[in-house]
Amino acid sequence: MNRDELLDQLTEDVLAHVMRGSFPERELAQSIKPEQLDERFEEYELLLDLHFVLKPDVVAFVRELSSHLRSIRTETQTVSRTRRGTVDGRINWGSTIKKRYSEHPRDRSVFVCDNRSIDYDIPENIVLKRLISIIHTTIREAEEYLRGEYDWVRETWKGNENLIDELQRIVERNVHIRRIRDPDTYEPTERMRTTAANSRQEVYREAASLLKSRERLFDGNADEIRSLLDETAIAPDDQDSLFELFVLFRFVATLERLQESQPEFKTIATGRQEVARFDGDKEIALYHDNSAADRNLSFVAVPDEDQDELSRTDEVQLTAREIASDYFDRDFRNHTGRPDVIVLEIISESDDQHEYLIVEVKNSTNTDTIRRGIKETLEYLAFLRVNEDYVFGGDDDDYFGSGWNGLLIVQDLDDETASLEAQSGNPVTILQAAELEEKLAAILQNLL
Repeated sequence: MNRDELLDQLTEDVLAHVMRGSFPERELAQSIKPEQLDERFEEYELLLDLHFVLKPDVVAFVRELSSHLRSIRTETQTVSRTRRGTVDGRINWGSTIKKRYSEHPRDRSVFVCDNRSIDYDIPENIVLKRLISIIHTTIREAEEYLRGEYDWVRETWKGNENLIDELQRIVERNVHIRRIRDPDTYEPTERMRTTAANSRQEVYREAASLLKSRERLFDGNADEIRSLLDETAIAPDDQDSLFELFVLFRFVATLERLQESQPEFKTIATGRQEVARFDGDKEIALYHDNSAADRNLSFVAVPDEDQDELSRTDEVQLTAREIASDYFDRDFRNHTGRPDVIVLEIISESDDQHEYLIVEVKNSTNTDTIRRGIKETLEYLAFLRVNEDYVFGGDDDDYFGSGWNGLLIVQDLDDETASLEAQSGNPVTILQAAELEEKLAAILQNLL
């Protein structure tokens, strides 16, 4: 599955799950934010705004903003005030005579005076100030990163560090911007944006266009979501995190079909580590990028040194080599490694029996990387513990479960490999990305 195919599928998944509120936005934000960003950017909306301000059009807009503000539009208003005994402004004799006749007969000290004032609060300026406020707030949150040595900002704000200082100066000191009132929560209205979009001045048309682009991003426009995943390097340079997210969505969609029910999605704020839970005759909990420690699950590799036969560590090495040799039809030497996992826990309500599926994801077609993934999956199975007790490997020394407890997912391979049926005797099943839609259900059904 190449990058374009992966991005197309993820765009569909985000639109189908995240944008309809059936998948935790924080889980998505965690998966696609650069590692350098702190936890603030696990808030989905802040991450979207960071993506927004990194767009070349936004950077160009700020670069030209100072010159555009010299010709900012205003309207002149005439305010009439009634004065007694003094004149403040130009006397409006028509209004003065009417006022004296209707309210102050024979009082020649009453005058109605007109004063002209400049009004900055026109629709176009409200649109402009909202855009500047959004950019400024986001830049303030991300300033340390935008000033830093990161690839994903090198061609944007980092290209001219003075641009950040210039924006700060405009917001704090520019007399025109300061005179425009802060927009209300519901502003700019659609009518205000339309007025700005039809303005003769480029700065207002561009401001309306950029706000519209941001609105499409937050509303889940397909093109904007794909851009979020593909542009401005919010998505990592490599595809590892995107591939993991793709696999996670495949699990959610497949479990929805098998269970014929919608899951209850979790967020970090709930204090639990699971992403989703399916309730029914069997309770299913799905974990991503953690070991489900809140369920007392752990993966601790401690060799069984007192056993006369092979230790768990030795068994992992031997079995990993055998599986890789069977799959690729060649001999290998052993090596080690340990990445993140997806954990699926299935609890039978009737007899309180627990079943586990440990899923390792390798965004690779490299033979050695896949071999390492096999070994790592076996390690997770062999050293999976609940409350410090091994899950697998009782009297029969079956360290790896029933044969359906370990799953390795890799990228699509050009070479011919063993089918799902041919792997039935192995403790770790290997599926390629293109096989997930069709064959993941069969694996899950064996556990359910």
